[in-house]
Formats: sequence, C-alpha cells, structure tokens
Amino acid sequence: MEKTLEYYMELDYPVELSKIKPEEGGGFFVSVPLLPGCMSDGDTLEEAYSNIVETKKEWFSSMIERKMEIPEPVEKEEYSGKFMVRLQKSLHKTLVQLSKREGVSLNQYVTNSLAYTAGQRI
Repeated sequence: MEKTLEYYMELDYPVELSKIKPEEGGGFFVSVPLLPGCMSDGDTLEEAYSNIVETKKEWFSSMIERKMEIPEPVEKEEYSGKFMVRLQKSLHKTLVQLSKREGVSLNQYVTNSLAYTAGQRI
C-alpha cells in the first residue's frame, strides 16, 4: 500500500517548541524531531504551529516525491509498571542489605535507585 500525504499528516508526530530570546529576534522555534530538518518558527505560538504544519506538508511531499523512507511515530504503549530482573546473588544480597539499612522494602529501594539514576524524583 502506497502511503499518501494525507496518511502522514494524520499521524501524531511529537513537536518540540522553544522560545527564541528577544536579542535573537524573539518568537518561537518549533521542530519535529522524528523528521530531520523539519523546523519552522513564528512570532506567536499560533503562527509557529501553523508554520510547522505547512512545513510538515512540504517535508512529506518532498520525501514522497523522491520515494524516500519517512519515519513514523511509535504508538504509545501501555506499561504495567512491572518487570522481572535476574541478577547475581552477590548484588541481590547487597541490595537487600542496603534496603534494610534504609528501612524500606527491597522493591522500594530498587525503584528509588532506578528513579534516581533515570533522573526522576519520586
């Protein structure tokens, strides 16, 4: 099945938006990270969004015309919040000892450690 411009325009591509410093002209810069080179700007949020929609149309049209592959966004997945990990006995022992020292369950200790490492705070 050949995918059309309309097909790609209906997909939910995440965009990144940032404010441009006044000394650099002001306004807003917007890009579509999954589509290399697909970027635009505008004086207002509304203008920046409208411009990126038009830029995506042009980007997709060019890629379709040249028969080039167009990356598609990944559907959002459901996450259960559970996963199973096998580890060395010595690491398991160390984690159990550390969790006891902190006065929390092993599960809570590992969750907090992973969250801290991933840059999240719980």
